[in-house]
Amino acid sequence: MKTSELKDKSVDELKELIKTTSGELFQSRLQNFTNQLDDTASLPKRRRDVARIQTELRRRELETLAESVKQALAAGETK
Repeated sequence: MKTSELKDKSVDELKELIKTTSGELFQSRLQNFTNQLDDTASLPKRRRDVARIQTELRRRELETLAESVKQALAAGETK
């Protein structure tokens, strides 16, 4: 999954996506442990996808926080 695709999704969609991707990662780990996983390269791919989604969620959280701080500072200057 590309980061440009993640930027187009809403926060709720990202949260749902991280649940499904984490579940897929867990299933892949179990299959790998029991030697049933054919594509072992899928493990790092899914792990990176989870990290990308978490990074995008954190970026949005920080943007919201920065915006609220700017508004608070602007309101404090007008007093």
